[in-house]
Amino acid sequence: QLQLVESGGGLVQPGGSLRLSCAASGFSLNYYAIGWFRQAPGKEREGVSCISSETGNTYYADSVKGRFTISRDNAKNAVYLQMNGLGPEDTAVYYCAAIYEPGNHYWGSPCTYTMDYWGKGALVTVSS
Repeated sequence: QLQLVESGGGLVQPGGSLRLSCAASGFSLNYYAIGWFRQAPGKEREGVSCISSETGNTYYADSVKGRFTISRDNAKNAVYLQMNGLGPEDTAVYYCAAIYEPGNHYWGSPCTYTMDYWGKGALVTVSS
């Protein structure tokens, strides 16, 4: 069964840090760009960050640039999102998603296209 599983969410105080993990089972992430998305209560889902498997390029939403860092460990079949300087506006359910890259050409961030697989999400709450 092909699936993505997020972990590392939780409650953190403003200014704190969390690291989210996205682990894949049933397939290798080596051929997939991985994106992190989030959906806050009452808001639409938005893209947070993306990392390409082919180029290694990373992409960030303006709201998280300089605070969040995406990385991948192909040996562990996992992708991470290090989140620093968290604020209440970062409270959301965070999802990871994968999109296949080989043979496909994407303009800009591959994560702006329709993703192939989605995790079920991890809740991040930033509150004092």
